Amino acid sequence: MKRKKTWVSTLLLVAGFVLYLSVNEPQSAYAMHIMEGFLPLGWAIFWWVLFIPFFITGLRSLIRITKETPELKMMLGLAGAFTFVLSALKLPSVTGSSSHPTGTGLGAVMFGPLPMSVLGSIVLLFQALLLAHGGLTTLGANAFSMAVAGPMVGYAVYRWMMGATGKQKLSIFMAAAMADLSTYVMTSVQLSLAFPAEQGGIAASFIKFGGIFAITQIPLAISEGLLTVLIWNWLQSYNSNELSVLQRKMKGAREQ
Repeated sequence: MKRKKTWVSTLLLVAGFVLYLSVNEPQSAYAMHIMEGFLPLGWAIFWWVLFIPFFITGLRSLIRITKETPELKMMLGLAGAFTFVLSALKLPSVTGSSSHPTGTGLGAVMFGPLPMSVLGSIVLLFQALLLAHGGLTTLGANAFSMAVAGPMVGYAVYRWMMGATGKQKLSIFMAAAMADLSTYVMTSVQLSLAFPAEQGGIAASFIKFGGIFAITQIPLAISEGLLTVLIWNWLQSYNSNELSVLQRKMKGAREQ
């Protein structure tokens, strides 16, 4: 019975990835995230300064996790790989940016938001250097939106949903979806601050950027939530020992 359940989880996961990758096939147009040189220098520096304290705190948290529970290193690797794969998919959106899933909700649920500030920024750095997606000057802004704001919102939603409903998979779905959406709310804030509209200023610019992002990002967030639940089901089938350690040691992954 357990063997059959394991095969079903694996097939569902494979089918989920096939569907997700076919629907969200990477496009050649536009750079991923906010592209290199797109933000004015002052705003690029501002977001770097804002991001660095979260990175340092996240690095300390990551070191503590690997020292206290070295058996969770593979799970950390999974969280990072999931973020890399999903955030490498992109759909053309606002000029100088693009819509894409983020993959940070899974790591936030498993380890909390702080380690994701490191994992997410490493993913963004590799994509900027190896895939020409995003950029180095805009890395602070991209990391703040995807590796800080998204995981924090996703983690908060997960904890709130678990307290309100006690349903873990529903909570994971909502966490992943909201981590995705909040990333683009923050990106809209960043772009509207840097490029306020001539009429209506920052508020009008935010509505414009947010409205364009919403067309692609809302369905992406829903599909990302469903895929994250499939990943969780697969972990329960194949990595029950590591998941048990995770749920004992990490606040985010605990069941009520």
